[in-house]
Formats: sequence, C-alpha cells, structure tokens
Amino acid sequence: SAELAVVVNRPPYGGRLDLTYTPPAVAITSDVTLTANSWYDDDPTDYPLSYVFNYGLIGDDVSIWPLVAARGDVNTIIIGDRTNIQDGTVLHVTRKSAANPNGNPLVIGEDVTVGHKCMLHGCILGNRILVGMGAIIMDGAVIEDDVFIGAGALVPPHKTLESGYLYVGNPVKQVRLLKESEQEFLRKSAINYVELKNEYIAQL
Repeated sequence: SAELAVVVNRPPYGGRLDLTYTPPAVAITSDVTLTANSWYDDDPTDYPLSYVFNYGLIGDDVSIWPLVAARGDVNTIIIGDRTNIQDGTVLHVTRKSAANPNGNPLVIGEDVTVGHKCMLHGCILGNRILVGMGAIIMDGAVIEDDVFIGAGALVPPHKTLESGYLYVGNPVKQVRLLKESEQEFLRKSAINYVELKNEYIAQL
C-alpha cells in the first residue's frame, strides 16, 4: 500500500504565517494525490491532506486537524492563539471587488473551538466561541465573544450573534443566555486541544 508523503514547509517567522508569505506549492507525488501543511506554533507538523496556504496569520498554540481546507487565496485568513480547527472544516474568504472593496477576510479570535466539518466563509469570530459540528457561518457574519453555536446551525450573511448566548437552528436563532458552566467550558475546550496538540507533537 502507498505511504503518504510528508512535506514540511516551515514558515520563516517563528512558526507564524506572515501576511506576505506564500508557502511553496502543494506536493504532488506518485504515492498520494495531495499533501500539504499544518503549523503548530514553532513546531511544524503535517497531517495528510490538511491544506493551509497563501495569505494568513496563525497564532500560538493553534491546531489544525486532518482534512481541513484553509484557502486564503483571494483574501486573508487570521486564526488567534489556542484556537482549534477540527477535522474536515472548510475555511475560505471573499475576494475584493468594486462592490465590496475589502472583500471578506476570515478572522477567528482566540480560544475558539471549530467542530468537525464546519464551513466558515468570510466571517468574523471573536474570542471563546464554540462552533458546533457541521455549522455554516456565511459572509459578513459577526460572532461576538462567548457564544455557543449548535451543531448544524446556519448563520446567514451579515448577521451578528450577540455575546453570551446559545444559538441553534437553520437559520440560527438566539435560544438563551449561557450558563456559567458553559462559559467556563469555552475556555476548557481550547485548553484541551492545546494539550492534545502537544501530545501529538511529543510522539514525533
């Protein structure tokens, strides 16, 4: 059976992707169709088929898990410290145009947990947010700090989710204030994924 190639493209800025830095092209080998890169602080680590490229800034202790596509080709992706992007998630942006001169970058704050198979497109997320599995957040949406978004939720374009609430549904609706235990979980989830990332790195 074919083995996956491992390609490490270490950014030259202490583990961070600079906004002007473009990593080398994705490796194509006879053994596997596609391999690309994830970065963990100062320790570059590859998961097969996790694709992070072009314009972006990735903070300290960020973890990007298998089968993530983070495509910053026509605008910028920024991911804050201790945020985790879980398996199968798609991160993309909106290009600049005459109608939208700045386009829509994707900005994700600190201590954010993005669950499996989410789609975040040209939106802004604050700090201490949980995005439930399979949720979709559309262009121009703004998620304030300390928010729970339920699994499978759809956040429409340009909608703002107010800080401190649980939101569920398609389209998303505000349900109730977060409990103190839920607010604390937002921080614990981020810490748990930092620790898990470190466990993986220790095995290299």
